[in-house]
Amino acid sequence: MNLRIFSVAVLLTAPGWASVVSAEGELSSFQGEAKFELEGIYGKGRQPNVVVAMDGTVLATFVSGEALLVRRSEDGGKTWSAPITLGKYKHIFSGGGVTVDEKSGGIFVFAERYRWPANPPPPTVYRSGDHGKTWQVQETVIHPTKSGHRLTMHMAEHGITLRRGKHKGRLLRPARYYGKTGDRRENFPKMYNTAIYSDDGGKTWLPSSPFPVMGTGEGCVVELSDGRIYYDSRRHWDPPGSKYDRSMRWYAWSDDGGVTWKDPAISKVLPDGARGSIGGGSGCMAGLVRLPVKDRDILLYSSCDSQGGDRKDVSVWVSFDGAKTWPLKRRVYKGPSAYSSLSAGRPGTASEGWIYILLEGGPNYRYGGGQFARFNLSWVLQGQRTGDGEPPKE
Repeated sequence: MNLRIFSVAVLLTAPGWASVVSAEGELSSFQGEAKFELEGIYGKGRQPNVVVAMDGTVLATFVSGEALLVRRSEDGGKTWSAPITLGKYKHIFSGGGVTVDEKSGGIFVFAERYRWPANPPPPTVYRSGDHGKTWQVQETVIHPTKSGHRLTMHMAEHGITLRRGKHKGRLLRPARYYGKTGDRRENFPKMYNTAIYSDDGGKTWLPSSPFPVMGTGEGCVVELSDGRIYYDSRRHWDPPGSKYDRSMRWYAWSDDGGVTWKDPAISKVLPDGARGSIGGGSGCMAGLVRLPVKDRDILLYSSCDSQGGDRKDVSVWVSFDGAKTWPLKRRVYKGPSAYSSLSAGRPGTASEGWIYILLEGGPNYRYGGGQFARFNLSWVLQGQRTGDGEPPKE
């Protein structure tokens, strides 16, 4: 590995995570009477991420104006604190990839000063040790790739803590490489998604191998009950003469804790944002989460569900077999909407049984603000059949 490194600012937390919360619970907590609630929790802005802290506090991050903000809900998403400013400067962008360390209870939030840099400066990584109440910054290290590429964090779904196998406790979050001159069309063929991972609680991060499809960016990851990792990716570019539907998502797998990715394929069901724009599929950052249910691989995916190239109608799709099939979908937000992030409640806390989504939505999604919804699995089950497999009879 190329040993050149670059520093990252990370939040320093007070030690003392002592609460014991089971990582996975029973399916019944997500069932019962169908529930759905929607409200706007941010004004004009973009770049959503939502996670649940180890004590069940829901954290929703968003960029509004020139500030990276976080709001907290200690009652499972019913009421919210005032916004906490993590960083405020011109051209601030969220890196997405907010990551909860399930070993220490620490929470990482990534910020960058430029959206599409050719040679990205080190991100600022904010870290909290008290479930998002306070934040501090500390120096850490992110290694470049073997090719010497400095990775950018923008714009990705939240990260995860691995719960199984010899890499249990590893932190893993999506990342990407833009190319020599940033996010410009001539660089698309050399652009690729990847991930970074940490085995020391976020002090140092290593890059995984590239996602095995070029032209990709804006990824999301989940760990299945057998320890495999599913990587779902947006794609910005396709080789000339491609015969597949370019408006659909790509995915790949890892069986070594996110170090390498293999078996890439294109989804027949999950859209990569609005379909039908010039060039085939506008693409869109999407949400992904596995419900914390023992020995079950119930996944939810979110993105636009629209035709004609207009980003609108953010919806959720559900898989009951670890991404083999996606038999049901249901619209969450009607009208102009774009990027979205998904999370799920933790057993034994006020968040238990809830599924959370934070999305960009409003009269014009670029200026509409952050829309937050919480719902349960029973509500999703009342959705529309996709024709891809059958939902479980139970």
